[in-house]
Amino acid sequence: MANIDLILKGGTIVNHNGEGIGDIAVHQGLIVGLGDMSGFKAAEVLDCRNLHILPGVIDSQVHFREPGATHKEDLETGSRAAVMGGVTAVFEMPNTKPTTTTAEALADKISRARNRMFCDFAFYVGGTRENVAEISALEKLEGSAGIKVFAGSSTGDLLVEDEAGLDAIISKITRRAAFHSEDEMRLRERVKYQREGDPSSHPIWRDEETAVLSTQRLLRLAKKYNKHIHVLHISTAEELPLLAAARDVSTVEVTPHHLTLSADDYATLGNKLQMNPPVREARHRDALWKAIQSGLVDVLGSDHAPHTLEEKAKPYPQSPSGMTGVQTLVPIMLDHVNAGRLSLQRLVDLTSAGPQRIFGIQGKGRIAEGYDADFTIVDLKRRETIANKWIQSRSRWTPYDGVKVQGWPVGTFVRGCLAMWQGEMAAQAFGQPVRF
Repeated sequence: MANIDLILKGGTIVNHNGEGIGDIAVHQGLIVGLGDMSGFKAAEVLDCRNLHILPGVIDSQVHFREPGATHKEDLETGSRAAVMGGVTAVFEMPNTKPTTTTAEALADKISRARNRMFCDFAFYVGGTRENVAEISALEKLEGSAGIKVFAGSSTGDLLVEDEAGLDAIISKITRRAAFHSEDEMRLRERVKYQREGDPSSHPIWRDEETAVLSTQRLLRLAKKYNKHIHVLHISTAEELPLLAAARDVSTVEVTPHHLTLSADDYATLGNKLQMNPPVREARHRDALWKAIQSGLVDVLGSDHAPHTLEEKAKPYPQSPSGMTGVQTLVPIMLDHVNAGRLSLQRLVDLTSAGPQRIFGIQGKGRIAEGYDADFTIVDLKRRETIANKWIQSRSRWTPYDGVKVQGWPVGTFVRGCLAMWQGEMAAQAFGQPVRF
């Protein structure tokens, strides 16, 4: 048979057929065959026995801070963290400085990222009152992940807190748009609940009702115009029935930290646990797991949002919200798989097939003939302790420092190129824009 570039030999392939041992043939960045590839001649054969080969993990919510705050992350360091953790593509957020709200700002990010990021990439464009008229054009540009709107204040200058502003944006979208859903007016009213030096007051200030009010509004506006919205980092039990009743217009993201940590962890992690929306009491975590099992949750995003340890050490509430997450998404979730909280098939649905389905990604999200050769290769039996020294992010810390996990990313392929193998990074970056 004809020569090809690469065969992944004898791994357990996890795809639309289920799980089964087989080979994968790769040529010119695409999957060209599955099954027994012993008749093929390949330039390289990689032994994947006793390993599981998953479709490349797509993290559809990261903040890589470039341009504007590259002292804590940039596109290169963030992408190093991604591929070290088994992530093959990321959607990066627009709250940089300057913000990503114009065609020129988007093109600048793409030029910074191409062949400098180690994973593939797309960039959300921030929806604002000023660019409403351009939204349908901005959604369709190369490398655009669609529109992202901050309905509640977080890091940056992209707040659209009023119903009239949100109404105008939602009326104009043609693709699915992503929303940070917290009610800004309630946040301002409740600022008195912040306790100086006490980050455990963060979920009291940003309470459940803050999230519920905002999500109710977004769903009402989406239904008004029959538009598709994606509600990011759901953190409350109370939002879930609302979202279940609006499946025609909405999709749902949850994060590993909201599935893994709880308000009890403020005692040990302090400001490192401070996120928007907050990590809350365990009952919310339990409800999110039920929503994973019921099929309500569509995707997992890390909400990787790094700050330096010096910044995080400022007394609350001067401390910024955000933690690293892109590198730990896969090991933390594989540990949940090994603990029986979800199946490997469901994890693939949340991290590969789910993003492909709801965002309309071309050529990614499955191990199938003709698709990009994006693979996350994992050792389900391997036990490791997550440590700050392993973290590739420029901020060099993780809230999971010292946490023991079972299940580990050992290889990352992006369009047939080896980006990481057994903890060793590729010498050269080759990231390209995701296609929609």
